[in-house]
Amino acid sequence: MSKEITFTAARLARDVPAAEIRLDDALIAVSSLMTSIVTARRDTVGVPAAKGHATIQRLMKAQIALVGASGDILRVHGDLADIGQATAGYDLHECPKTARSDAAPLASVA
Repeated sequence: MSKEITFTAARLARDVPAAEIRLDDALIAVSSLMTSIVTARRDTVGVPAAKGHATIQRLMKAQIALVGASGDILRVHGDLADIGQATAGYDLHECPKTARSDAAPLASVA
């Protein structure tokens, strides 16, 4: 296997999980924003229920787009694993769990 393939594989092993994490972070941020907006509308005296509805709909569209993008990146990840196996003979049954070591495991935040 050439050095070029090794370097490319290492870069992808870093960048793919990083993209997945960033999309998850964006989805969490948009979800938090949605909660804040709806809570503010509900808790602000004198604000009718219809007020801000168009804004909430736009934010929901952004959230749906992020979910779609996340699914696409996951499919790209699978495609790249297949290419790695076919091209370089990598046995990629398990990919790196995260792109950064400072990410808290799910069990610790639950």
